[in-house]
Amino acid sequence: MNLRDLEYVVALAEHRNFGRAADACFVSQPTLSTQVHKLEAELGVTLFERGTRETFPTDVGRDVIARARAVLVEVASIREIARSSQNPAAATIRLGIFPTLGPYLLPHVIPSLHRELPDLELLLVEEKTEELLRRLRDGRLDAVIVATPIVDDGLHGDPLFTEDFVLATPSDHPLAGRGEPVSVAALADEHVLLLEEGHCLREQALSVCHIVGAVEREGFRATSLETLRQMVAAGVAVTLLPALAVHAPVSNPDGVALVPFAEPAPHREISMFWRETSPFHAFLPRLAEAFRRVPADIVTPPHTRPASA
Repeated sequence: MNLRDLEYVVALAEHRNFGRAADACFVSQPTLSTQVHKLEAELGVTLFERGTRETFPTDVGRDVIARARAVLVEVASIREIARSSQNPAAATIRLGIFPTLGPYLLPHVIPSLHRELPDLELLLVEEKTEELLRRLRDGRLDAVIVATPIVDDGLHGDPLFTEDFVLATPSDHPLAGRGEPVSVAALADEHVLLLEEGHCLREQALSVCHIVGAVEREGFRATSLETLRQMVAAGVAVTLLPALAVHAPVSNPDGVALVPFAEPAPHREISMFWRETSPFHAFLPRLAEAFRRVPADIVTPPHTRPASA
């Protein structure tokens, strides 16, 4: 048994297919298949149930794969400890961020981060929150930026900022011409466009809708904020957009009016999380500080929002 064998079984468990697992490991399918068979023979157990289309871990296979993941995480930590001890600011950091935040936050942060830490290699992964947290716990990511709350004793969270939501309406909508912030109660009886299942923004917007009596626009669920924005421009319904998604360098299409909410405005709290045992535990607060430097006229720094909001 060697580390490469453990990488093969973990990849096969994730991809459920020998061909896809081999591609992920940059080896041929026969090579991966042979090594998995050899490991099963060495252990004297069957790790995978081979189906016609997909391959599934057996009960004992799931236990072995869980231990294999833990071993690979520790091995990666050993390597990163050695590398970061030489120059922590020259490390490779795998950072996860969710789709309704990444494209709008990164332009405010990456240029200054590159100037401040020119030797840092930041590898960005964009996925939904549940998948980001799974990869963080498995050691495939070093840190993630997600919306709170996140409850996990094995993770350390560092608050970054609070981001208000803005009401986006068609330009001829009655709420568009008020010229002043509107109460969340103004959404009562409105039909609101939402993202598809799995996006944390969907759940955040739904919670606002449930409080005030708004309902989801039936028959449509978007895959991105840009689709939501275009549907509003087409006059279909209203939606909630996060503040970063409506400020420069983002441009809003004609036909969309942006209406701020009166306080207490609906909002989401954004934090950076990493494992308590991370080899980068001394460096990641510095990275979090860099992501905290978003203009204060767009987001609210942590711990400064009034308690009533």
